[in-house]
Amino acid sequence: MREGKVNCLSPAGFHHMAYVEWGDAANPKVLVCVHGLTRCSRDFDFLARALADDYRVVCPDVVGRGRSDWLRDKSLYNLPQYCADMTTLLARLNVDTVDWLGTSMGGLIGMALAAQPESPIRRLVLNDVGPVIAAVSLVRIGDTLGNPPRFDSIEQAEAFVRFVSASFGSFSDEEWRHLTVHITRTSADGKVEFVYDPGIALPFEEMQAASGGKDIELWSLYDAIACPTLLLRGETSDLLTHDAALQMSQRGPRAKLVVVPSVGHAPMLMNDAQVAPVREFLLG
Repeated sequence: MREGKVNCLSPAGFHHMAYVEWGDAANPKVLVCVHGLTRCSRDFDFLARALADDYRVVCPDVVGRGRSDWLRDKSLYNLPQYCADMTTLLARLNVDTVDWLGTSMGGLIGMALAAQPESPIRRLVLNDVGPVIAAVSLVRIGDTLGNPPRFDSIEQAEAFVRFVSASFGSFSDEEWRHLTVHITRTSADGKVEFVYDPGIALPFEEMQAASGGKDIELWSLYDAIACPTLLLRGETSDLLTHDAALQMSQRGPRAKLVVVPSVGHAPMLMNDAQVAPVREFLLG
C-alpha cells in the first residue's frame, strides 16, 4: 500500500485530498474506490488487496474525512466540490479511463461523473446507492452527524461503531477494529474522536430541509449514464429501496442488480462472497 496526496481547489482556496493505492503503479487499468459519508479510504483494504493483481486500486479520503484537509467554507461539502476534487485526482493518475466503485456517497459522486459527456468512467459499481435516497435513511444518518460523540478509549469507540453500523453485517473482532481505528484518532486531551469534519452536517441538513421530509430523486442524473453499471443492494437497506433498485435495472444504464443477503446499508466488501460479483463485473 502506498499513500499520496493531491492538491485540489475550492472557491475558499486550495486543500489536500489524501489517498491510498494498491497494485502496480504503472498499471493502466485503474479502479477508483470512494467511501460513504463519514467513512474513509481504508474501508476498501480487503477489496483492494483482492484486486491488486489486476488493477491499480486508488482509494481517496473525500475532503473533510480521513487524512484529507477540512474545508474552510463548510457549505462547500457538496457534490460539485467532490466531483471537482476527483477530477483533479484522475488527472494525477494520468490514465484516459478508470473503473469506479462507490459506496453510498461515493456512488453518488460516481453517478455524477459518469453522467457527464465524454466521462472517463468505463465501468461503474454503485454500492447500495442510487437516484432515490429514502427520507427515512437521511433522518437516521443525520442524528449524530454534526455532533459526533467522543470516547475515553478505542474500545468505547468500537462499541459505538458496532452499534450504529450493525447494518453492515457480521464481522470478526479484527474486522470491527479495522472499521474503527481508521475513522478515529486520539485528540490532544486523550479522547478518541472521529476523523471527519462535523461541518459536513451543514449542507446535509440544508439538503434535508429542502427535501421537505420526502425522498430525494436524481433520476435525470442516473438516466444520463451510458457505461455498464453494477448495482449492489443490501437486502435490508433503508437507503436504497427494493423498488428503486428494480427501476435502476430497467432504465438508464439498466444496471445489473445483485442483492447482498443479510446486510443493510451498506455492504462493506470485506469478504470473498461480496467481492466476487464486483470482480466478475469488472473483469468478466
